[in-house]
Amino acid sequence: MNHRKQLSLIALLASLLLLLTACLPKKEESMASDKLKVVTTYSIIADIAENIGKDHVDVYSMVPRGTDPHQYDPKPNDTQAVEKADLVFYNGLNLETGKGWFDKLIKNSRKEDSTFMVSQGVTPIHLSEKGKESEEDPHAWLNIQNGIIYAQNIEKELSKKDPQHKEDYQKNLKAYTDKLQQLDTEAKAKIATIPEEDRILVTSEGAFKYFSKQYGLTAEYIWEINTDNQGTPAQLNRINTIVKDKNVKALFVETSVSPKTMESVSRQTGVKIYSKIFTDSLADEGQKGDTYYDMLKWNIEHITDGLSGK
Repeated sequence: MNHRKQLSLIALLASLLLLLTACLPKKEESMASDKLKVVTTYSIIADIAENIGKDHVDVYSMVPRGTDPHQYDPKPNDTQAVEKADLVFYNGLNLETGKGWFDKLIKNSRKEDSTFMVSQGVTPIHLSEKGKESEEDPHAWLNIQNGIIYAQNIEKELSKKDPQHKEDYQKNLKAYTDKLQQLDTEAKAKIATIPEEDRILVTSEGAFKYFSKQYGLTAEYIWEINTDNQGTPAQLNRINTIVKDKNVKALFVETSVSPKTMESVSRQTGVKIYSKIFTDSLADEGQKGDTYYDMLKWNIEHITDGLSGK
């Protein structure tokens, strides 16, 4: 073989090698393909799952931030994500029931065996004294101890699905729940500084029963749950009377509801809206309250300051 043919052969082999290299997945893409695909119904569960799974999971949240998860119309992207998911996490406790949107989505996607309720083990508070399952209050995550239960349930399912990373999930769980336990301790100490007669928390939706029970507050509200009629004359008369008779120090409005009805209460009672607080959704990324931990911390600080007259 002459020198020119040798050079041509070397060039051909080099070209083939470059072509094969280009066809191979990049390291980052290979790693990403190995991650568990996790779908959650809304942003709070998504954030908890990300804190437990970290680098081993890709998390997709269906309900956008700032949107009410009680009633939601799934988009084509949501359906595709559920169909490809290794695990689907939902709240339960009567949250994702509006028009049966979540149950229909899971049934149509045939993902029942991969779907798990993260509130399993929480002691439910009911919307009425009848205690029917359909009347469970869904907002359990606003009590930090329940948020810890959510995290434990998520770790359990991640470890079952991906046992090779079980130690990582358990390590992440401990670090995360230790942080939440510390915040719970701080919350009790802060709220204990509010004069007892002023520990009345007034919000638009009756979402703060779990929070109030944990921290020694009385929860009052305009409407019971977002799927109810909102701002009816009877509801307004009731809350206006409570605010005046109990000398309520501050009003609060949730980020995921319109402030108009609470603004009406403020005008009629002369009590100011102290701040927005978080219930069904995290803030947009990069804003205060954009993680579960930060939204809880925000709520604790603003509720304490507002009811203390600061």
